[in-house]
Amino acid sequence: MAPLHRPPTSRAPSSRTPSNILPSVVALSFLALTFLICYKVDDFAAQTKTVAGHNLDPTPWHLFPPKIFSEDTRHARTVKIIHCSYLACRYANNTATRLPLHSAVSTHQCPELFRWIHHDLDPWARSRISMEHLDESKKFAAFRVVIVEGRLYVDMYYACVQSRAIFTIWGLVQLLRRFPGMVPDVDMMFDCMDRPTINRTENKDMPLPLFRYCTTDAHFDIPFPDWSFWGWPEVNIRSWGEEFKDIKKSSKSSNWSSKLPRAYWKGNPDVASPVRTELLTCNHSIKWGAQIMRQDWDQEARDGFEQSKLSNQCNHRYKIYAEGFAWSVSLKYILSCGSMSLIISPLYQDFFSRGLDPLKNYWPIPFDNMCESIKHAVDWGNDHLSEAEAIGQQGQNFMESLSMDTVYAYMFQLITEYSKLLDFKPTPPPSALEVCPESLLCIADEKQRQFLEKSATSASLVPPCSLNRAGSDSVYSWLQQEETRKAM
Repeated sequence: MAPLHRPPTSRAPSSRTPSNILPSVVALSFLALTFLICYKVDDFAAQTKTVAGHNLDPTPWHLFPPKIFSEDTRHARTVKIIHCSYLACRYANNTATRLPLHSAVSTHQCPELFRWIHHDLDPWARSRISMEHLDESKKFAAFRVVIVEGRLYVDMYYACVQSRAIFTIWGLVQLLRRFPGMVPDVDMMFDCMDRPTINRTENKDMPLPLFRYCTTDAHFDIPFPDWSFWGWPEVNIRSWGEEFKDIKKSSKSSNWSSKLPRAYWKGNPDVASPVRTELLTCNHSIKWGAQIMRQDWDQEARDGFEQSKLSNQCNHRYKIYAEGFAWSVSLKYILSCGSMSLIISPLYQDFFSRGLDPLKNYWPIPFDNMCESIKHAVDWGNDHLSEAEAIGQQGQNFMESLSMDTVYAYMFQLITEYSKLLDFKPTPPPSALEVCPESLLCIADEKQRQFLEKSATSASLVPPCSLNRAGSDSVYSWLQQEETRKAM
């Protein structure tokens, strides 16, 4: 019997996917996702405004060249911005700033200088300070500082020239370290440029509270310690404590009679300053008894700042202070030399200069007949050596009393008195970022970081001085005397 033949079994066509397609799809998806994440992160960083000036325009009321940052790549800059702005404070140990309000009461009174705090804040003594005040002040501010429960938040609006913003805000976070748990909740608008902007006449119906480094009799701007108390790396000026110590030591290296019997000034005259422009015409050691020197900071930077050390500029019996575009940080260094300071008709006032007494701490020089007045002061001093030396010594003593302990105490009392005027509870705006020592050290460049670290403080062993309003009338008495003196 013949074998049965089975028909061949039919097979369905193979539907197996080639082995390399799935991994390729996964890889492409991963690359696309990575690209999307990088794009989003980069875009997020590009929207983040930092205290160093990333993604910020210069202040429109005082323009300066846009900042250039040294990060090697865009990716490196993005990583730095994200880490410093959002992560540095989160992982920092901030327990010291979360303490309850300290109850200790100081047994010593604040210096007479502190009476100006009440004068500066008097425009809001009755009206108080509302959110409307701050909203209007914002139009003139470079940044906003909000302190809540010992934490500091900053909302940046414009870039500040050089490293002013970093060092000013560093001073505030150091204040929180200095007096942990004692600094009240507060909401403050700051401008970091030179000239006051809140005119008393134009804003008399609604005074606007704006903190800055100087003010005038015609402005509401509230003077606050300037950034250079913690250092000025762009011109190689260290923190105030370091600089004063070296300046005083240098001033004592030679006795008064051996110092050069001339008036000395060294600075930058090219800052739209009528006073400095006129001062250049007094540069004649015989005719006017003055030595006027131009400071080229660009050249100094190239030469390593060897010719601009402040401690090397105390060799003259007389030193001249001339305002620049507005007030100048040089005042404190000039007074520190112990030379008889010749101060030329100051228009602007910083927080401590109002504590100086003419003919006690310095010799006033009028703008009119400037050269003749300088020559008269020099001749008088050379004929009255002991009296001139005493004026110089009193100026130096005043600056020695302005230690960093005093600076922090002034900041504390000013913020405390200001906070009492707020008619709302301070709350950080959504756009504000928390700032702490770690985040500032993170965003700073290498040189800035070195200056910041050297100016760091620690908790005070004693509470700040006690400030009473009683006696503040002496400020108004002084103002009346100044008006009388200027009219003579």
